[in-house]
Amino acid sequence: MSRRRLVVTVIAVAVGALVVPPTHGQAPAQGSGAKPASDKVVGGTITPAKADERGWGWQVKAMMNPATPRPLYNRAKERLLQDKQITGLTISSFDAEFYCEVAKHYDYVWFEMQHSTMSYDEVRRMLVACPRAGAAPMLRMPDAFESSIQKATDLGALGIIVPTVDDAIEARDAARFSRYPPFGRRSAGGGAYRELWTLPGVNYRATINDNMLVTVMIETLEGVAMANEIAATHGVDVVMIGNNDLSSFSGWNQNDPRYQDAIIKVHDAALRYGKYFANAGQQYLRGYTVSADTRMVQDGPACDGWRPPARGRGGRGAAGEEPVIGLAGGDAAKPAAAAPAAPTLDATPCWPWMAKPAEPGK
Repeated sequence: MSRRRLVVTVIAVAVGALVVPPTHGQAPAQGSGAKPASDKVVGGTITPAKADERGWGWQVKAMMNPATPRPLYNRAKERLLQDKQITGLTISSFDAEFYCEVAKHYDYVWFEMQHSTMSYDEVRRMLVACPRAGAAPMLRMPDAFESSIQKATDLGALGIIVPTVDDAIEARDAARFSRYPPFGRRSAGGGAYRELWTLPGVNYRATINDNMLVTVMIETLEGVAMANEIAATHGVDVVMIGNNDLSSFSGWNQNDPRYQDAIIKVHDAALRYGKYFANAGQQYLRGYTVSADTRMVQDGPACDGWRPPARGRGGRGAAGEEPVIGLAGGDAAKPAAAAPAAPTLDATPCWPWMAKPAEPGK
């Protein structure tokens, strides 16, 4: 059988498994005009797998080198390893002042390199404007090429997000090009990472592999069909649903049971292989069967309650960067709103290790 025919067959089988009638009190399929029941959790026909005693991310935790100092200087990954949820904010154009403020309040900053004209040097200039400001700098890449990931890591990124991952080869490239040998294939070179993460008592070269957070996005039915292979890839930390594109590519409303069943397949694959499960859309923080297990979202409320100024989808970024498509207006499950900022924000409950110096040798 040719490779093309094999791929078509795999996708057909996966899609066939997802095509189920919208029964069991679930939301109607796209175009039906009916409204989902407001008192029901949105889900499909598949019951999500439950975590065992190992919990979420057990494989990611097992990969950690015991010699790596803790807490990690990657704030987002440290919180994941502590079984916490992480949120970030999207920045799509150069604004150093805004970045420096955002980094105080979020677990990570999502620098948008797929859907913007922002340059790698503009990202570098923002990072060096306020070194180690707090949030882990993560870049959503335009691709998983070595040349692209090399630029992101050399400028000081502590995480990469690779979109539209359809198979384990793309996942493998994301993982290996972002880390140094002996595990990875990152080339040694210069860059802003040296001034950003070379700290007293911290060896960047020896610790960055553990601090790197690799997220792959499943956004197509091809990716859903290969979810187990993608999640099983060594070095992948987070498997994220690209909610908007998955709805677009599949043609299914995000409340459609077929769409929700696709999400459950990815959810179960991430759990099975010890990775963290994520949704790009912050609407999945509540109201869906996967809400409790969603460990990462693209945009969302800041942990300490800070709220960015409303600027739409412009250069300063805003909540809702990953829009909800195919949902009846006003009837979809809504994300939890960020609390109004208190006069004095206390970040201690979010990142308690910031309140005290790291213990010697930790």
